[in-house]
Amino acid sequence: MKKIINLIVNENENNLRVDTLINKREKLISRTRIKNLILNENLKLNNEIIKNPSKKVKIDDEVNLKIDSPEKISLKPYNYKLEIIFEDKDLMIINKPAGIIMHPGAGNYNETIVNALIHYDKNFLSNIGDELRPGIVHRIDKNTSGLVVVAKNIETHENLSKQFRKHIIKRVYQLLIWGKLRPSFGKIETYITRSSKNRQLMEVSRSKGKIAITNYKTIEIFENEKIPTLSLVECKLETGRTHQIRVHMNYKGNSIVGDDKYKKKYKKLKNVDSIVQNSISKLNRQFLHAKTLGFFHPKANKEMVFSSNLPKELNNILKMLRNTKE
Repeated sequence: MKKIINLIVNENENNLRVDTLINKREKLISRTRIKNLILNENLKLNNEIIKNPSKKVKIDDEVNLKIDSPEKISLKPYNYKLEIIFEDKDLMIINKPAGIIMHPGAGNYNETIVNALIHYDKNFLSNIGDELRPGIVHRIDKNTSGLVVVAKNIETHENLSKQFRKHIIKRVYQLLIWGKLRPSFGKIETYITRSSKNRQLMEVSRSKGKIAITNYKTIEIFENEKIPTLSLVECKLETGRTHQIRVHMNYKGNSIVGDDKYKKKYKKLKNVDSIVQNSISKLNRQFLHAKTLGFFHPKANKEMVFSSNLPKELNNILKMLRNTKE
């Protein structure tokens, strides 16, 4: 089934980008989807096919956008047991463990959450603009655990994406960092951009990139003669930039325990409890967990909030740290 959007450019829309114009008029369609539709030659401007999403429009221009039905998903199913926290006909909440990536990409096209979802039920995932990411509204890193929401249809996907863009999604993370944050609670507000030294990493910038806002508070401090100083911290996101919490903690000088990409150099630790040292050194993930996820249900329009416990490997470290106080 195809849908055609027909628009005539008004006076106050003169000189807008065509993708911005469509997004302003058709608020439920994300900019990303509009861009992909244009790149796939689904846009006509004054009856001429346009492939440039940044093309500027003029007063009285006629804009026609064809919205195709999603393509059939052709990814391989992956027999992987998903921890499903909640499910209805529109969406699903998954508690993702560390060690698995969200969707196929370079180097791994078969063993991802998306492949596991297709194995679970290949017929329900929404597919907006990117056939490798059906149902995926947002992501958490491979070595981060916690809650993610998956969309089962286009309307739900668009609605949730809009809530993310407007920063009204509730996202709370727990993390263990080296040292103590000063002050112990507050707000970090910076720009985050791709690193000029390593394109796979992000970094804080004074003037370029996207604004990133993290609210944090210290929950517990571990500090005695048997262990290095460590802090259990809670972060509430106002924005959701790539690697945001990891970048912001590193920026504060308190990188996350187990983070092998964003880390400060620490002196070799002496006289440290061997059990604690072994458990931290053998941790093959960062101590970062997406604990709470809240949003308004796209169809029922009621607020839903989900929470998850720290996974066993992280909780065990906290138990060991608390035992050193005794």
